[in-house]
Amino acid sequence: MLAKSKEQAKANALTKSQKNKKNNVKFGTRVKTFFRNVWAELKNVHWPSRKQVLVYTGVVLVTILIVMVILWIFDTIFSISIEGLLELFK
Repeated sequence: MLAKSKEQAKANALTKSQKNKKNNVKFGTRVKTFFRNVWAELKNVHWPSRKQVLVYTGVVLVTILIVMVILWIFDTIFSISIEGLLELFK
C-alpha cells in the first residue's frame, strides 16, 4: 500500500513540475505560437468562391422570405380568430 502511494506521489510531483514548466513559457512566446497556429489552420480552410457565396446568400434570403410569409399568414389567422372570440364574449 505504501509503495503505491509513493509511486503515485512521484507521478503527481512529475505532472506538477511539467505543468509549472509549461506555465513558465513567456507570454509573448505563447501569443506568437497561438497566432502561428491560427494562421496554419486558416491555410487549411476551404474558402468558397464568389459564385458559391452569392448562391448561398440567395438561398438564405429566399428561406427568410418563405418563413416570413408563413409567420405572417399564421399571425393573421390567429389575430382574426382571437378578435372573433373576443367579439363572441362582448
